[in-house]
Amino acid sequence: MEKILVVDDEIFVRENLERTLSLKGYDVFTAENRQSTISRISESDIDLVLLDLNLGRDSGLDILREIKETVPDILVIIITGYGTVETAVEALKMGAYDYIKKPFKADAIHLIVRLALETQSLKKELKSLKRDGVQLPEVVGSSRPMKEVFKKIAEVAKHETATVLITGESGTGKEVAARAIHNLSPRKDRPFIDINCGSLPYNLLESELFGHEKGAFTDAKSRKTGLLEEANGGTLFLDEIGDMDMNLQVKLLRVLEERKLRRLGSTRNIDIDVRIIAATNKDLKEAINTREFREDLYYRLNVFPIYLPPLRERRDDIPPLLNFFLSRFNAEFKKNINEISKDALDLFRSYSWPGNIRELKNMVERICIMNSASSITADMLPREIAGEKHGKSGGSLPEIPESGADLENILSDIEKQLLTKAFTMTKGNVSKMSRLLNIPRGTLRYKLEKHNIS
Repeated sequence: MEKILVVDDEIFVRENLERTLSLKGYDVFTAENRQSTISRISESDIDLVLLDLNLGRDSGLDILREIKETVPDILVIIITGYGTVETAVEALKMGAYDYIKKPFKADAIHLIVRLALETQSLKKELKSLKRDGVQLPEVVGSSRPMKEVFKKIAEVAKHETATVLITGESGTGKEVAARAIHNLSPRKDRPFIDINCGSLPYNLLESELFGHEKGAFTDAKSRKTGLLEEANGGTLFLDEIGDMDMNLQVKLLRVLEERKLRRLGSTRNIDIDVRIIAATNKDLKEAINTREFREDLYYRLNVFPIYLPPLRERRDDIPPLLNFFLSRFNAEFKKNINEISKDALDLFRSYSWPGNIRELKNMVERICIMNSASSITADMLPREIAGEKHGKSGGSLPEIPESGADLENILSDIEKQLLTKAFTMTKGNVSKMSRLLNIPRGTLRYKLEKHNIS
C-alpha cells in the first residue's frame, strides 16, 4: 500500500485529503508544519508528499528543499491557494513532481496522485534493475505482461549468440525491444544494424545483406560490404522476417548454421560473429503451412521467443506511456502539457489502439503540435477515441445544388483549407505538417505548390 503524507496548516484540508485518498486505498499521514513533516518522513517510508506552499511561518519551498535533501527520490506535489507561475517554476526546478492550485476537485487529485505513483513505481523497478548491473531498456511499462517481457530481455541479453524471434502486432515496439537486448548485452559497444525485409525486392535485399564483388551484376561497379559483415561482432535486426523471399531464407539459414557468408560474385567464405534478432507481425506457423516460410529457418530463429502484447492487453501501461511521450514532445515542441483530465485518461484507457504504441505516440505528438494548453482534455482527442460526444466537429459539408456540383473542385477546396490551417498551426514547418497530416513530405510539398500556399 502506497504511503502519502499530506502537509497543510488547515485542518479541514488535511482531513478532507486524508479521507479522500484513504477511500482510494492509500495509507495517508498528515503534518501541519516543517518539524512534523521532516519527522514523519524520517520515521515512515513515504512514497509521495502533498505539500502546501503557505504554512504560516514555515515556507513550503524551504520544506521542499529540506525534503529533497533528506530523501532525494521522494515525490512531492505542491498545492497552494495563492501560487503564481514564478513559484510553480521555482518548485519544479527544486524537484517537485507537479503543481496544483486550490481549490481543486477530488478527481484532479486522484489523477495526479495516481500518475505520480505509477511513475514512481516504474522508477523503483528500473532502479532495481540498475542495482543488478542491468542497463535500462527504452521499453516503458510496469504491467504484469511487460514485467515478463523485461525479464526475458534481461535474460537473453546475457547469452550473446542466441537468436531471438520477437513477435507481436504492428506498432508494439519490436525494434525498441531488439535495441534493448543489444544494449544490455556484451555486444553493446559493437554495431546494431536494422533492415526491414519487406521494404526491398529480393535482389536488392540479397545485396544489402550479403554484399557483392565488383562486376557481380550489371550495376555492381565496386565492391559492397553487406549488412551481415557490417554488423560483425554486433547485432543484426531483421524486421518483418516473414516477408523475406524463400530463396533468400535458404541463404540466411546457411549463415546461421555455418557462421559464414559469401558475397555475391565471390568464391570466398567470410567468417562472421553476429547475433540475429528477427521480428514479425505474421503468424509464421501459418506461413509454414502455406509454404511461404521455411520450417527449418523458423526453428533456427525461434531459439528464444519474445511476444510483445498489444496495448489493449496492457492498459495499465497507458499512463506511463503518455507521460513518456508527453515529456519527449513537450521538449521538442517547447510546450508545457503536464496534466491529463480524468475524462481524457478514461478515453485513452478504453480505446482499443489498433495501431498500438505507434498510434499512441503519433496521437500525443499531434496533440502537442495542435494545442498550447497545460492539460489534455477530452475535446482534444480525435473522433475515433472520443466519439461523437467528445469529438470536435469536422464542419458541415457543402450543399449540393440541384444543377449538380463539381466533386473535384469541392475536394480541392477542402484540401486547401486543411493545408492552410496546418501551415498556420506549424508556422510553415514542413516536417511538422507532414506528421500532423500524416502524408509524406514530398507529397506535401507538391500539394503546397499546387494550392500556392507559401
